[in-house]
Amino acid sequence: MDRQNPLGRESTWQRIESDLLDDIAAGSLQPGERLDETKLAERFGVSRTPVREALSRLTAQGVLVTGEKRGVRVAQYSREELAQMFEAMQEIESICARLANQRLTLLARSEIEMAQAQCKAAAKANDRIAYIRANEALHLSIYRATDNQYIFDLASGFRRKTGPFRAKKLETQADLLASVQNHEVLLDKIFSGDSQVAVDGMREHMTESFMRVLAVNS
Repeated sequence: MDRQNPLGRESTWQRIESDLLDDIAAGSLQPGERLDETKLAERFGVSRTPVREALSRLTAQGVLVTGEKRGVRVAQYSREELAQMFEAMQEIESICARLANQRLTLLARSEIEMAQAQCKAAAKANDRIAYIRANEALHLSIYRATDNQYIFDLASGFRRKTGPFRAKKLETQADLLASVQNHEVLLDKIFSGDSQVAVDGMREHMTESFMRVLAVNS
């Protein structure tokens, strides 16, 4: 449930924000690509007001940046900036793995396993977009398992910013199947009774992910 919308009803700008985040995470919107308010309003069948609100919020999150002229673009980062982001992500995701291991409930485990099942199905069908969305859902379910909203916000914020860069490492069905197998290894460690095993597993997972991201974003 959205903390800003206690009734759980998604407003127009929230729907636009969510759809744009999906596009960025999937790489449909590339780093540096300009977003046009008029075209977005036409796409979503709305006025420019909710579009501006969504773009403003994504800019505040660092997902979009203000261009030299009017308008905004998908954030673009250098290799050094990506390295620093992944260094921070590794630390935060390791904390998530430790807390998820220590606080795992049957409901949280079920959510994580459901997301992994969706990853498997998407990889088997060679549906790249569905896989990327399921992959995001998997990591978000791990963050939720920490039962700490502040950590959830930090971790999910980094995922939003790095989405288009991570998407590039998932181009072929072989990439998707390899990612599914990596998840299996990681989840076995998160579901273990040893929080240090979970931390080490996430560190290995993030290191491998970062090396692949650098390779495809050089």
